[in-house]
Amino acid sequence: MSFTTYHNLQESLKSAEDSEYRKLELLATSNASRLDQLIIDIQRVAVQVSTDKDVVGFLAATTPQKQIAFRTSMQRTLDNVFRSNPDYDVVYIIDTKGRCVAATNPTFIAQNYAFREYFRFSIQGRPYVSSVLVGTTSGRPGIYFSNPVRSEGGKIVGVAILKIKGEDIWAIVNALQAGSKSYAFLVDERGVIISHPDKSLLYHSLAPLPPEKQKQAGTLYGIDQIKSLNIPELAAMVGAKQTAYTSYYSSVEQTRQMIGFAPLQEQPWVLGVNKAHAQFDAPLNQLIWQNSRSLLAVGAIAAIIALVLARSIAKPIRILTKSAQSLVEQDDFDDHQLAKASYANDDIGQLVHVFLQMAQEVKAREQKLKQQVLELNVEIDEAKKARQVADITQTDYFQQLQQKAQTIKGRLSKNDAAETDYFQQLQQKVQNLKGKSIRTYAEVTEGSNHKDTEDTQRSLSGKSQQSEPLPLGEGETPKANGKNQS
Repeated sequence: MSFTTYHNLQESLKSAEDSEYRKLELLATSNASRLDQLIIDIQRVAVQVSTDKDVVGFLAATTPQKQIAFRTSMQRTLDNVFRSNPDYDVVYIIDTKGRCVAATNPTFIAQNYAFREYFRFSIQGRPYVSSVLVGTTSGRPGIYFSNPVRSEGGKIVGVAILKIKGEDIWAIVNALQAGSKSYAFLVDERGVIISHPDKSLLYHSLAPLPPEKQKQAGTLYGIDQIKSLNIPELAAMVGAKQTAYTSYYSSVEQTRQMIGFAPLQEQPWVLGVNKAHAQFDAPLNQLIWQNSRSLLAVGAIAAIIALVLARSIAKPIRILTKSAQSLVEQDDFDDHQLAKASYANDDIGQLVHVFLQMAQEVKAREQKLKQQVLELNVEIDEAKKARQVADITQTDYFQQLQQKAQTIKGRLSKNDAAETDYFQQLQQKVQNLKGKSIRTYAEVTEGSNHKDTEDTQRSLSGKSQQSEPLPLGEGETPKANGKNQS
């Protein structure tokens, strides 16, 4: 959210800055159009003066008597034009030699202005509008509008000049503002400032001038040297043909400035509307601060809501995780807590409900699987025993043992019959011994025992000689029969 807000804020700032530059461009274009219209209107007045019949008749007169006949009406025409607009500084007429022959200001009469550029242009038949020049006669700045005066035959007989006050032009330009801390200024085709609210910057060039232009500009503006403000970013204004904008750092105001400029159509001048970047930044910084506060408030609310939701979501998940772990490790779980969590109607509750069913089914399947495993183990043990027995009984050694056992079994059956007869004889002798008298018991007993012992030995010897020795396998030792031992 912060990244999105920052990105949107940067895009908004860029869009606002572009919009502000566009606003300065439009304002410069509008004001340049107003100056163009002002120049056109004054040019029309200059043309009107140059075509007045009294002015033409006065300059076309070949004798002093004829000039006197036109002087009064001609002077009345000049005075009427001068009084028609308070912005006019002087209206005067120059002959073909550059000498002033009539003027609304008497100090101009008899002055030679052949060196002036406006005279040289107009005497060749072209109208001319000067820059804001400082007059050599009045010492006041102004703009000179000149137009050739032609006789009825089309011959150029002089030049009519209309000068407007430089202060009024400055006032017009200075009134073109884009805000409380913005201002407009005007530069000529050489990049020299001819109108600026700060009078100390008048007749300063935006960039250093070449030596030839430096001398020419110094002559026009009545100063020895044109100082440069050395602002390379504003070099784009010099001779500009279309509307544009730029920004620069002003060493005078010690701030970053933004400017939109537009060329005039009637003159090779460029009007710039300047605005401090801080003035543009001030409302934007306030907007940024408001957005930041809103972001922090929304972020805090969102964080609290997220924590609450996270806890409500994490609690059943923790119960679910704990139950799953118990199911894996201990083969059992607490279904009571899961049952509570499964009552919720959201996705988590549905998940817990499904897990509870799954765990119960898994538990039942595990019990069934254990029973099947036990049964399978029994079957495997029996099959294993049968396989082991089969492995033993099918060996050659076991077959040999089995044959020997059968042979021994047959022989033991014969010996059992002989032993039975033997024991019956012994029992008969015991009965005979019991019938003898007690008085001769010791003797008889001693002799009888001796005899019985010999008989027993003979009997056993005879039986042993009658019994055949049992065949024994390799490594076997003979064992006494269980009946003989008893």
